[in-house]
Amino acid sequence: MKTADADKTAITLGSKRLRRKIEIHAGGAGTVSLTVDGEELLSACKEFSFQVKQRTVDAPPRGIDKEKAPVIETTAAFTETDFLAVTEQGVYHDDSAAWGEPLSVDGSGCDARMKPMTVTHERETDERGIERHRFAMNGWPLPGHGSFAVALVYEAYPSDAAVRKRIEVRNDSPGWLKLEQLLIDDIQLAGDNRSQVELTPSERGAKSSILAFGNAEHTRGVLVCSEVPSALREMNDSGGTGYADSHFEWVLAPGETFVSEAVFLYAYYGTAVDTGAGISRPLDRTVERDFVPFLQRELGVSAPPVEKLAPAWCSWSNFGNRIDDAIVREQAGIAAKCGFATIILDQGWQRGLLGTEPDTNKFPDFHATSAFIRSCGLQLGLWVSCFRDPDSKDMTAMPRAEVLPLLKRIDGYGMSFASPWRYYYADDLAALAGAYGAIHFKQDFTNVKFGDIADGHESRTRKESLLRGLRGLLEAQRLVSERAPGAVPELTHEIYWGTPGTPCDIAALRHAGMYHIPPNDYSGAGHQSRRFFELDRFDPETLRQGLIRGCFNARMRLYAHRGLPLCSINYYGAATISVRGSLTPDVQDRQLCSWLMGAPLLYAGDLSSLTEEHAAHYRQRFDLLARLQRDYGIYRHFQYSGVPEPTDTDWHWWGKLNGSGEGAVVVIRGSHGAERRPIVIPWVDETHTYRVHALLGSAALGTFTGKQLQNGALVLALPAYGQELLELARATGE
Repeated sequence: MKTADADKTAITLGSKRLRRKIEIHAGGAGTVSLTVDGEELLSACKEFSFQVKQRTVDAPPRGIDKEKAPVIETTAAFTETDFLAVTEQGVYHDDSAAWGEPLSVDGSGCDARMKPMTVTHERETDERGIERHRFAMNGWPLPGHGSFAVALVYEAYPSDAAVRKRIEVRNDSPGWLKLEQLLIDDIQLAGDNRSQVELTPSERGAKSSILAFGNAEHTRGVLVCSEVPSALREMNDSGGTGYADSHFEWVLAPGETFVSEAVFLYAYYGTAVDTGAGISRPLDRTVERDFVPFLQRELGVSAPPVEKLAPAWCSWSNFGNRIDDAIVREQAGIAAKCGFATIILDQGWQRGLLGTEPDTNKFPDFHATSAFIRSCGLQLGLWVSCFRDPDSKDMTAMPRAEVLPLLKRIDGYGMSFASPWRYYYADDLAALAGAYGAIHFKQDFTNVKFGDIADGHESRTRKESLLRGLRGLLEAQRLVSERAPGAVPELTHEIYWGTPGTPCDIAALRHAGMYHIPPNDYSGAGHQSRRFFELDRFDPETLRQGLIRGCFNARMRLYAHRGLPLCSINYYGAATISVRGSLTPDVQDRQLCSWLMGAPLLYAGDLSSLTEEHAAHYRQRFDLLARLQRDYGIYRHFQYSGVPEPTDTDWHWWGKLNGSGEGAVVVIRGSHGAERRPIVIPWVDETHTYRVHALLGSAALGTFTGKQLQNGALVLALPAYGQELLELARATGE
């Protein structure tokens, strides 16, 4: 890339590992160089880009009245997973004809007609050395009359090789403007730096939120990261980040400013190392050592109190919404014997299957029910939705809080997070925490993706309401945490977009303590809404294979989100059901190990099917995990570099080791592979000595130097579909 001319000013952001050079010139401000460890990654850069439209009528966009609103009927169906059947009755036509032709804007400064009048730069540095830069470009002319302004705001984290960015667009004209096709960071990485690895999935209409770009070997590159929520996110193949054209637009009244979500780059580089078990890439080492702690420390992507919540059991599998006081008391008593810490009451505890008012026919005294749960030594979690029936207290207090078009499910309607109802909702959940001692809220059902153009709500257009709805949902998570300290709000993939919905992303975990990733998995449960005594026609061996398959599914889904703290992510769910012996102690151990890629946060299944031996085995294993968590904090760690990726045919292992190399290593064998093999543990400190104990097999395996463990001196034998949990502790006298 060219350097700045003498009449231009260049500002370099970042550190040696990541340098982003911004040039201020007559046409604006833009990136002219992006280097990692001195190597140029950039091919071209427009800096940002969007389209702006001027309103051709002297009136703001208007919403619709409830009496004129179309109705969207949604019906949930449950097969191998959950999905929605959707029918829209009536069509809402927006006023798109009231907007003029689009004007394309970018930061390249190439179009002499489209340059700001003035460009200013402000800089400040905090006590930790984090630099904040603001490049303001004012007086950008509009056809006819008026102007708008663009500001680029950067944060540089020198010790973390990270540069974060957002864009602000202010309407300085006397008329209304609409923004479309907005790329916050319109960069183009060079072709030899475009090899990609997803660190959160791209699926179900949403792009990955953490996408690694680099050379073919991934020894040098950047993590391209977006804090844009859910399906509103765009991540293109050249490294550009912004909003998805199909879902984003924003309307600005005179004097208003649109402030984008942030995006950021995080550098990695180094050498690839053959550990003897796999290739340890700089990309993977950076993610597990530096990047995930950066998310937690700087962006607030912090883990909930998992040692308090885990292990958790949910009432949905094999009960559906048919729970009542007797069933809950029965299941709570068994859950306590098994050693569960939290019981989550899924749909069915509330009147009409919606809202937050208990069903007094099924739960005559919900205070007594919740008190009984707590008397068993269990924490209480509650399922809640964003739908309310016409007789709910929400509708009484806020009679026009529904989304429009009306969104119908069961006998209720979707409520709008793009309205003041989100404050009522947060207060209501905080009240549940106070009244019943609930410390966890599983939030469900899909209401945002269908839009909201209700008159009096915050959205000016149905398309704009998608981002407003998601922002309102995320704001509600923060409010719940503030108003009910100690309670953990959990977003499901459904409430975050669809049914099934989008994967977890950075934005979700910046606001909610936990996230329930798609799809729901009922492997080995027989029938998701039938009690164990209704499953006689199911073959126990077939169910056992389903339980094993569910364990592999959990590992694959969690591994796909490895760019995030896995202890904040729920996968549904380890099936706690035994039909004529389908659940064996080995399968219980496989569940324990598989969900321990993160934390054992979600088990579900008819506990009445378990024997005393099942309950005792779960308790023994859960007590073991609790001890490891107390000693080493295993839930908050995950190492995967330099060892095999998840498989259910061969061997696979991963680390749950703290900064001293102590903790647990989880080892899984699939259907095939050798009976014995060296277990290479690259993540220990080679200068220390460790005692290794096989906890499931109750065997001391010896004392090893860190170098020996890195070189595969530890050899383990496992049967097909076997597993082991290795404890690594520093040797006495170290």
